[in-house]
Amino acid sequence: MGNVTVVGSYIVALVMDTDRIPLEGETLIGHNYHTTHGGKGSNMAACISRLGGNSTFMGKIGRDSFAESFIELLKTENVSDRGVLYSDKLPTAVGFIVSSSSGSNIIIIDIAANGEFSPEDIDSNSSIIKQSDVILSPLEIPFETAIHASKLAKENGVKSVLNPAPAVDLTKENLQSVFALTPNETEGRVCLGLDPNDPIDDESVAERLLELGAENVILTLGEKGVLWASEAGVRSFPALSVTVLDTVGAGDAFNSGLVVGLSEDKSIEESIALGITAASLSTQYRETIESYPKRGEVDARIQEISK
Repeated sequence: MGNVTVVGSYIVALVMDTDRIPLEGETLIGHNYHTTHGGKGSNMAACISRLGGNSTFMGKIGRDSFAESFIELLKTENVSDRGVLYSDKLPTAVGFIVSSSSGSNIIIIDIAANGEFSPEDIDSNSSIIKQSDVILSPLEIPFETAIHASKLAKENGVKSVLNPAPAVDLTKENLQSVFALTPNETEGRVCLGLDPNDPIDDESVAERLLELGAENVILTLGEKGVLWASEAGVRSFPALSVTVLDTVGAGDAFNSGLVVGLSEDKSIEESIALGITAASLSTQYRETIESYPKRGEVDARIQEISK
């Protein structure tokens, strides 16, 4: 069992359904209000644990009831909370989601304590990263914090995976400390400073991202699978054949499977296959964390990717 630390985010989602999206200044009656766990960091930490990794979450939350619920989630999912940090000024991050009966929605997010997660916090908890085999960082935290963690990891022989989601322009950044950069096809274009719908082909996106310094670029393409670019060239991997119900959180599942494989000293090809299988299986169910498969389910079908 490898040690994986997610240097990331937690966001509680406050969800309500309504017949239509309200107009500015309008009050509507909603229904089906509920809260659910969100944030790419917490998704990844839970999925890593389900896939057999020794998972630790490092990130910042507030001192409130949402934080208490998050700690319970970590316990339920067998994720270590020793990297959980608390803000004395800001609350736990929240997202307000209003969904209409036609399928449209509006989402407003306050990143709150996530925005206070700093490079100094990384230094104060450096032992956690030094004891890891792999770290994984999405970008719902400040970029400077994620890249600082990556540099600390590389200095100590730890692989780092940077998932640039939400995507930012990385063309002026030095990514030499990053073992693998893992955007999807839209995020990859944004990372290059391009329009999200730029007609450039995906292989060129992967090759140009590689020039930013990361050792590997892994471009996820949904049902089209994955492109892996390295100094050896570009290779494609197919997605698993499944009946897709909901793709929300599938990217987080891919990254989780990838880092679990790397933490077990599997080859990058085997790790990519583990990630693809985990992501594909997760799309068969609704909700996010609840959709993530256990390791046995992944091992039963991973050979369909590896062939």
